[in-house]
Amino acid sequence: MERKIPDFSGTWKMKSSENFDELLKALGVNVLLRRIAVAAASDPSVKITQDGETLSIKTSTSVKTTNVTFTVGQEFNESTVDGRACTSFPRWETDTKISCEQTLQKGDGPKTSWTREITNDGELILTFTADDVVCTRVYIRE
Repeated sequence: MERKIPDFSGTWKMKSSENFDELLKALGVNVLLRRIAVAAASDPSVKITQDGETLSIKTSTSVKTTNVTFTVGQEFNESTVDGRACTSFPRWETDTKISCEQTLQKGDGPKTSWTREITNDGELILTFTADDVVCTRVYIRE
């Protein structure tokens, strides 16, 4: 049976964000850097292009732009929210949700992961997890 792959492509605008500061705290980011990060990440623009199970995600904030390209089911290198190099393994958790465990390439830190899910009403829900702290960000297509 062939799986129907959800369409993540488009330009996404953040509608809501919960626990981002708490997530940065759990990652050990200091107060000053957290303030900058929270301000910068308060209005990100996310552009996703997709070819089958390969997604390219460009996230632009006032401070920096990140690009990540991955194929579901294949390991790839990226950075954690706080900028540490990690190896990530994205997989389909459900028909509409990709979950990704991250393994730090050096040193120790909280266990981190992320998920991206398209809801029935077309929103994109992005979660970041550091140990038991979960940050949830909801996006709508522009």
